[in-house]
Amino acid sequence: MTQPEVNFAEALRDVAAARNINELQLIEAFEQSLAQAYTRNVEPDKRIEVHLDPDSGDLEVLIVREVVEKVEDENLQISLADALELDPEVELGMEMEFPVDREQFSRIALQAAKQTLTQKMRETERNVVYNEYKDKEGQVINATVVRMDNKQNYFVELGSGEAIMPPREQIPGERLLNGNRVKVYLKEVRKTPKGPTILASRADERLLDYLLRQEIPEVANGIVEVKAIAREAGQRSKVAVYSTNSNVDPIGACIGHRGNRIQAVTGELGRERVDVILWDATPREFIRNALSPAKVGLIEISSDRGEATVTVTPDQLSLAIGKGGQNVRLAAKLTGFKIDLRETQAISDLDAAMQQAMQEGEAGRDVSSSQQAAFDALFRDSKSVATASPDDANLGE
Repeated sequence: MTQPEVNFAEALRDVAAARNINELQLIEAFEQSLAQAYTRNVEPDKRIEVHLDPDSGDLEVLIVREVVEKVEDENLQISLADALELDPEVELGMEMEFPVDREQFSRIALQAAKQTLTQKMRETERNVVYNEYKDKEGQVINATVVRMDNKQNYFVELGSGEAIMPPREQIPGERLLNGNRVKVYLKEVRKTPKGPTILASRADERLLDYLLRQEIPEVANGIVEVKAIAREAGQRSKVAVYSTNSNVDPIGACIGHRGNRIQAVTGELGRERVDVILWDATPREFIRNALSPAKVGLIEISSDRGEATVTVTPDQLSLAIGKGGQNVRLAAKLTGFKIDLRETQAISDLDAAMQQAMQEGEAGRDVSSSQQAAFDALFRDSKSVATASPDDANLGE
């Protein structure tokens, strides 16, 4: 067949390069689509094959017939006698190909081929996107904001694919403009009938974990371990850290000189406040640290129920609860305990009171039974004022 006016191979090669699609797969899709279109619109009862030479661009549309002794279907078969007249070396069971003239390529057939090719090209692109990002689920990558729809969903360009970031995965109050470069956590990559869906997040606590590893060398190399994170995106987070090296202060390492390290982290999160606290293997001490900056008193643990009752003096109560209950909520999520805050008004400083009692004992002054009973009653007469459970801080999920 003569060289076509349009070099399909060259055109497909350009499309493949522009859309990051395998060239041979695209050519195969084109051959299949043209064969289907020609069969449907021109030769509905015949077997059609299409071949496109990727180097020369030669395009052939062939009618294929099987060589048989007796013809039962003229559309699919040719008699041995007729076949021998065309090719003396042909044998029974072989297939013969009959080229179709270019003029027989109707406009309908080519248009149908174009439509089918477009569909297959989209499918190929979708597979390319899915295959590229399925193994990146759970990673943080750089993205470019491209648009926002009327449902307040952001769409971000990842490279060869696009991800959606719905309101629940956004940092509340963060305003992103088209063209902004941001870091996003790839929360989910899945196939759908309409193509791959990639869910991106800036509210997920794992984005904070990634930023800590990026900005703090001791976290990256494992000297400082991030044991737990509780986050209310855009507002406040608590990070529990532990040092495997007794010579390294984990909190100081995370905060950095004049706060430069933690500021680099919060700068990526819209100035979200990040509290760094010391992790402790003892639940009681861990809860005490988690409630900072409040200073709390007696902590009673019920490990089997996952509950903790914490006594707090009036001057520390508002700090322990936090704005809108945020401090106790984050502490509960961080530690995994349901925390019940109970106020006592009889004493302002537990440590000072205990120290005073010890000093009095050392001075030889006896503590009367009535005084001791009054001291013990401080924590029996407490009134419950605030309770938080680990699930209360589970925002953005």
